Amino acid sequence: MSDQKYYAPYPPPSGLGMQPPVATAPPQADGSGGWSQPNTTYPPGLESLMGLDYLFVNQKVELLQAFTGWETKNKYVITDNKGELVFYMAEESGICARLCMGSYRSCEFYLYDKNQREVLRLVRPFRCDGCCCPCYLQVLEVYSGSTLLGSVTQEWTCWRPKFYVRDASGEPVLMIKGPLLRFCVNVIFKVKSMDEKHRVGVIRKQWSGFAREMFTVSDKFGINFPRDLDAKMKAVLLGATVLIDFMYFEQDP
Repeated sequence: MSDQKYYAPYPPPSGLGMQPPVATAPPQADGSGGWSQPNTTYPPGLESLMGLDYLFVNQKVELLQAFTGWETKNKYVITDNKGELVFYMAEESGICARLCMGSYRSCEFYLYDKNQREVLRLVRPFRCDGCCCPCYLQVLEVYSGSTLLGSVTQEWTCWRPKFYVRDASGEPVLMIKGPLLRFCVNVIFKVKSMDEKHRVGVIRKQWSGFAREMFTVSDKFGINFPRDLDAKMKAVLLGATVLIDFMYFEQDP
């Protein structure tokens, strides 16, 4: 199991068999929708997110992990609702962290575009999870090069999962609320405005098929957000999807 950096050796997917999340028509970004006006200045590579309102995240099946139970580096393909490639995403982590800490391991993810140029870097440090440890909860930061775009922070709750999507200054911009039960065919995490008056979008963990669900930890997600949401916040919501996958769906079946 090599720890060399991954450079997206597999081709773009075709026909992921995933249905777009059901979305309601979002309010316009004029202050009434619960988010600020979109910023027209983006780091290189994020222009591909500007006109999108759906992203699909398809985790690559790792046969070594499926047959042996050994944690391997996670790899994902991110496409739009037409099935066209947007990004590749690959984990960088140490073998000891994967074997000893499992889904709680510290790691980084690198996102590459179709030309294999690095676009984003997601940093997830080691953190605890659970209602008994409210002072050291999960966090994931999203960078373009060395520039922080935003972060996702887990908030302490006794029952339903709750996260804040924060901008580069650390101010919460959006809220993510998960369901009480996460064993359904489709598990929905609602993306809301901070005042909870507006439903901005959803992160949906989709059913991957009986064999894949029972014998692997390879998952499929759909992300819906307003088309005119700031592209940097779209990137942070993609990071939130990775964090949710690790926290709730990476346990060995």
